[in-house]
Amino acid sequence: MSDTPIPYAGIRVVEFTHMVMGPTCGMLLADLGAEVIKVEPIEGDNTRRLLGSGAGFFPTFNRNKKSIALDLKKPEGIEAALRLLATADIVSENFKPGTMKKLGLDYDSLKQLNPRLIYVSHKGFLPGPYDHRTALDEVVQMMGGLAYMTGRAGDPLRAGTSVNDIMGGMFGAIGAMAALRQRELTGKGCEVQSALFENNVFLVAQHMMQFSATGKAADPMPGRISAWAVYDVFTVKDGEQIFLAAVSDKQWAIFCNAFGLEEMLTDQRLTTNNDRVNAREWLMPLLRSHLADRSAAEISDVFERHELPFAPITKPQELFDDRHLNESGGLAPIRMNDGSESKVPLLPLSIGGIRPGIRLQPPRVGEHTSALLREVGYGDADIERLKQQHITSGD
Repeated sequence: MSDTPIPYAGIRVVEFTHMVMGPTCGMLLADLGAEVIKVEPIEGDNTRRLLGSGAGFFPTFNRNKKSIALDLKKPEGIEAALRLLATADIVSENFKPGTMKKLGLDYDSLKQLNPRLIYVSHKGFLPGPYDHRTALDEVVQMMGGLAYMTGRAGDPLRAGTSVNDIMGGMFGAIGAMAALRQRELTGKGCEVQSALFENNVFLVAQHMMQFSATGKAADPMPGRISAWAVYDVFTVKDGEQIFLAAVSDKQWAIFCNAFGLEEMLTDQRLTTNNDRVNAREWLMPLLRSHLADRSAAEISDVFERHELPFAPITKPQELFDDRHLNESGGLAPIRMNDGSESKVPLLPLSIGGIRPGIRLQPPRVGEHTSALLREVGYGDADIERLKQQHITSGD
């Protein structure tokens, strides 16, 4: 693998993105070898300054990128951007509908400059009656059925991470990859669109199709009828919690034998998985009582030895110390916004046995401005003039 080029080496991506959705697309392409250039305002992407749940957005989704800082409200800033775009294979953006058109940086304008350009737009909605609306991950979770499925009845609840933003960026990257292949065949670029709402609907498709198959509406996950009898969180010794599952007749037999429940194997009411699902109302209290005095560690050991599915209930911050992630190389050093160092999860895939890693730390604002401007024909005096006029900033 060390002698093999990273898959998208040689591909140049220029992104006009912020927050999560657009940056995720660029991060994926960057991790896979593309040169990704982040165009930021001269004061830097506002995502760098978020607090609370957004405090980790920038270092998470902007590794392996270069930064150029330009004032796109001024003609000289647009001119610099256009010179850069003339060298690009892919442009990625996730601003409000109409923003890029006002700047003259929309696809219809840029394809005149570069017919081979692939242009990826990340929006709230694909073209249709809703495409004028402003969307957020939480907005589409509420209107797209995911919050209904996640919360309890009457209490819609957003998922515990930015699922649509992240997956929307993933589908933007997949679309870009497909468009690169199409360009090989046709010689022409095209526009790719990815959207939060349609992504959310894709996520809940299984529940839509459950209704089609059964004629019964899916209940929210906390109140659903599980497809498997043993598939739940158990509270055990000292109040610890653990998720346990036995999803086949074979696993049920192993479970019963491992925990001294052999009499349940001969109970005709529990012969098949479907029988056990129908018996959950009285079966689960018996199982919970039987396991209540055992520790989570003891139960985990039994489940692991017998190759049964189980999981400790883990908080996100505890994953930094996860043995598997650390020993398998799933976490890598990352520079945080304040200059300190942490670890960040890498892409959840390997190519030729190698996890795509971090070649460039998340860039400082305009860290690569001067080098990139020189590449597209600006001299040192020109660059200094642009800095003095506050049209660009950075190194």
